[in-house]
Amino acid sequence: MIPALPRRSFLSGLGAIAAAAAGPALAADSAAKAKPQAPERLRVMLDWFVNPDHAPIIVAQQRGFFRDAGLAVELIAPADPNAPPKLVAAKEADIALTYQPQLHLLAEGGLPIVRIGTLIETPLNSLVVLKSGPVKEIADLKGRKVGYSISGFEDALLGTMLQSHGLKLSDVTLINVNFSLSPALLSHQVDAVIGAFRNFELNQMDIEKHPGRAFYPEENGVPVYDELIYITHQQRLGDPRIRRFLDSVERAGLFIVNHPKEAWAAFISYEKGLNTEVNRRAWRDTLPRLALRPLAVDRTRYVRFAEYLFKQNLIGRQVPIDRYVVSLN
Repeated sequence: MIPALPRRSFLSGLGAIAAAAAGPALAADSAAKAKPQAPERLRVMLDWFVNPDHAPIIVAQQRGFFRDAGLAVELIAPADPNAPPKLVAAKEADIALTYQPQLHLLAEGGLPIVRIGTLIETPLNSLVVLKSGPVKEIADLKGRKVGYSISGFEDALLGTMLQSHGLKLSDVTLINVNFSLSPALLSHQVDAVIGAFRNFELNQMDIEKHPGRAFYPEENGVPVYDELIYITHQQRLGDPRIRRFLDSVERAGLFIVNHPKEAWAAFISYEKGLNTEVNRRAWRDTLPRLALRPLAVDRTRYVRFAEYLFKQNLIGRQVPIDRYVVSLN
């Protein structure tokens, strides 16, 4: 009679037999796992030159979070901020940053793009005046000059804000100052500017000893919206690189919250010239507006804003939201 083996000895014996039988296969598998996999390339178009709005993306790049996810991310700053969505639609870029208001217009235009995540989850756009100037409230703009950069959406924002204070767009004179918003205001070419980013222009004006006052669209009749979002081509929704990118960005967002000093150091290490006073102030003012759950989507927010754009005649029809707004959760 064969004596019974203690359970541990018995299991160890079975393990030894299995290991001996599978030795060559396990060795081959271990060798395959030990061999490092080449990171997969991902082309990401920013909306503009690198700035604190891009904090999670830059921190993810500099801290190696993309590399940890098996990605080799190429970040591209466009010469034309209108180009990134078109490059994604043409599959010349994998992911791009754009603005929620622009997304609705692009969807109506039939571009095969879809929102997959949020970077900045509150508006940054604002109506700015000189704090020392004559405009103390929006109603004071009657008969005055307002500078803008892009016609269409900014006109609509301004018109809604004026209407909430008993004025019409015809009560002001619109002047195209291109993208020289702060200079036009400081030189008294205009009395106010629409389209100024509250985290940049206000800080720039303060540094130059000409502090400004901002009026916020979402507090003056305009539905709240996401400022900056991630988009991709509709056919890339099943691409595993997309989810790994967004997970890395989420990881970076949490790192920024938990380790602000280290995150700032990572940000300014990306390229020469980022360590400036205006960027330091913009960084401080931008962080509370970052989407810490970039994959999450407020569908009602998108429906409501599409209805607003339709009523403002900025879009001629409302494309079903599910066609161009998704969550990869």
